[in-house]
Amino acid sequence: MARFLFLVPVLLAIGACDRGADERPVVVDAIEHGARGDVERVLLRGALAQGLVRFDAAGQVEPALAERWNMVDDGRSYIFRLGDATWSDGRPVTAEQVVAALRRAVRVEAGHRLTPFLRSIDEIVAMTPQVIEVRLKRPNTELLTLLAQPELAVIRGPQGTGPLRRLQGRGIRLHAPVDPQAPPPVAADEVRLRGSRAALAVVRFAGKRSDLVLGGDFADWPLVAAADVRPADIRVDPARGLFGFAFVSREGLLATPFGRAAVAMVLQSANLPGAIDAGWGAADTVLPERLDSLADPALPPWRNLTEDQRWPTARAQVAAYGQPVRLRVALPDGPGATLLWGRVAAALARIGIAGQRVAIDAPADLRLLDRVAPYDSARWYLATACRTCSMEAMTLIAAARDAGTLPERAQRLAVADAALAADVAFVPVARPWRWSLVAPRLRAFQTNARAVHPLNHLRADTR
Repeated sequence: MARFLFLVPVLLAIGACDRGADERPVVVDAIEHGARGDVERVLLRGALAQGLVRFDAAGQVEPALAERWNMVDDGRSYIFRLGDATWSDGRPVTAEQVVAALRRAVRVEAGHRLTPFLRSIDEIVAMTPQVIEVRLKRPNTELLTLLAQPELAVIRGPQGTGPLRRLQGRGIRLHAPVDPQAPPPVAADEVRLRGSRAALAVVRFAGKRSDLVLGGDFADWPLVAAADVRPADIRVDPARGLFGFAFVSREGLLATPFGRAAVAMVLQSANLPGAIDAGWGAADTVLPERLDSLADPALPPWRNLTEDQRWPTARAQVAAYGQPVRLRVALPDGPGATLLWGRVAAALARIGIAGQRVAIDAPADLRLLDRVAPYDSARWYLATACRTCSMEAMTLIAAARDAGTLPERAQRLAVADAALAADVAFVPVARPWRWSLVAPRLRAFQTNARAVHPLNHLRADTR
């Protein structure tokens, strides 16, 4: 008993330290990649504004402005009932205001990454002051996932209706709206967001000067291994999407599918993901699985060749071309991209091709494409991979988009997938590599296939 009484003050002191450590604001570093968009801006928009629906910590759709919804007419119409929401100035949100904002967001002139995939929307109408209908030209069972994206968050002037509000003062300081009936807010409820270079963000986290690093990708990954970060604090998302090389030139050796196949088969045989991490699995098809296609993912034309047969076959194809071949390969900056380039250059040299690394936005012959899928449809994968593909493949992808029924769409997607594989327009290498650094106090953080991490879903006790 005496020993227990001696330990009580020690245990209370430890508990007090833990509670005190959790009274701090949550500090978030968003890694900035200039060529791929503003991570900080996307996170801020998702915190200050929301759409009819939004993403939760697991990347699943949850209610936002709409408290409930129904899909009717086999996916040709979605009806949403708005909950009680207010703008940041306290005024109530009306269906007419939401409709006007959504109409602006889905127009072709909006020009964001989702614009090509919103063409199935025919009309957005306010049926009553609380009910909105989204009418479609053709079935779309993935509309909710699209509507949850930050590009479709509803903003009216400078105001939003998101789960957080911006506080006055220097920097980006966010806080949940204050409920007069709830306990007063504490410092731990505040989120401080800042954009950072990857190296600085990792150093800050390792030095316990931040709680969360978001937006990490393959190009930054070696920085994590070089830092003193606990393995338990490193989270890698099971992200779905495309990571590979698009043939953006069709000249010289690349003018024929046989020439493109010579390059593609050796890039797939060179274990490029292994240059970044041994746990990063390879991919050899554009589609990760069947999804909404009628058939399994189309395999590349060299599927029947063994690994040992691919290298001499590719060398023979390059030699038959009869002229020196130099290919410009566009890659982003970063140590991971440099490691990847080492293997790419070695694979090309092995079959007699001189490689030249160029900036990600420079004129090139092959360009790295690294995209997380915003929704789960074969059409997104095919349309995104078809940067410079054959007219036949482009026509078939467009035909799948315009299909009048889901079975017809599935059949057309399967045909388009086979045509894209036969054209050798894209070299699948892996699925996107996305990582975060997460302090133990952020108990609500979850990895997910969308690689989305809303700032209002970080702590289990967030108000």
